[in-house]
Amino acid sequence: MRLSDLGGLGGLVYSTDAGRMCPDCRKPVGQCSCAADRAAAAVPAGDGIVRVSRETKGRGGKAVTLVKGAPLPAAELAQLGKQLKAACGTGGTVKDGVIEVQGDHVERVMQALQAQGYKVKRAGG
Repeated sequence: MRLSDLGGLGGLVYSTDAGRMCPDCRKPVGQCSCAADRAAAAVPAGDGIVRVSRETKGRGGKAVTLVKGAPLPAAELAQLGKQLKAACGTGGTVKDGVIEVQGDHVERVMQALQAQGYKVKRAGG
């Protein structure tokens, strides 16, 4: 490969000066506004009903309370998950727009969501 062939790469090839770079806007990841724009636009469109269910499949028989359908962006969904985990006094996570709360806390989670003004339904058995 000749040096003249590198001109088509579009500028900066490698730099350790700013750390990781955004591939879209070519700014350092900490200063990138692309990810914030995508996250704000990624609010799921649903029917406005938050569904709460209990699941044990693939978890070694341990129950997990699932919250699906909350019409919130990822950052606010993570904050809601934190509030629900604190209300139940247990751990959990937020994955792919679904809040998982460890343990069987369906009624407690439903009450907490209704107190915040969400329309809530129990899903599953």
